[in-house]
Amino acid sequence: MVNPSKITEGDIEYSIGRFNGFEMFYDFPKILVYLEAKGKLLFGKHFKIFDEDKDIIYKLSNYFIQDKDKCEKAGLDPEKGILFSGPVGCGKTSLMKLLKFIVPLQRPYSVVPCRNIVFAFNHLGYKIIEDYGNGSFFCFDDLGVEPMGRHYGQDCNVMGEILLSRYELFLKSKLKTHTTTNLNAEELEERYGSRVRSRMREMFNLIAFDESARDKRK
Repeated sequence: MVNPSKITEGDIEYSIGRFNGFEMFYDFPKILVYLEAKGKLLFGKHFKIFDEDKDIIYKLSNYFIQDKDKCEKAGLDPEKGILFSGPVGCGKTSLMKLLKFIVPLQRPYSVVPCRNIVFAFNHLGYKIIEDYGNGSFFCFDDLGVEPMGRHYGQDCNVMGEILLSRYELFLKSKLKTHTTTNLNAEELEERYGSRVRSRMREMFNLIAFDESARDKRK
């Protein structure tokens, strides 16, 4: 039987809680130890978990482990995806790349920069919207700062179209989409229009860093 409380990285085994054979009991301080170790493996030795980010990580962890009681207290719906917002450099992308590793038995998502999707659209056209508006599991990174798409002289708000397609999948099959953004709600509406913005309210839980969160890349 697979024990979800133990995660092995190289030759080191990390415990993130206790598994009694039927139910998993997570231990948040142990999750933090594992995330910092995994972060160093993924991003380099300079990576660290900052004390001021622990509340956000706690909220995200409860969402990913699907702790319904703690999600309810935090105003999170486990059936929806995550819209993770905050200033440039505060660590949104790194955390979204990291958190999926605490639930190795769950279906993983791919983190894809929105600008890369638009560049692919410019080259390949509407097939790209179909590719990302399908049943795969994605986290769209840096939503709202990608350029407008242009294929054979036709402009297209590529990510807006993809979000509309993902909304249909969310309604039909509860397929989750995650995204990170530096923009606030008004800026997102200005970028994608009120129709997409209202769909985003239905699809996403908003988790936000404080506007004063520091740039960890400096």
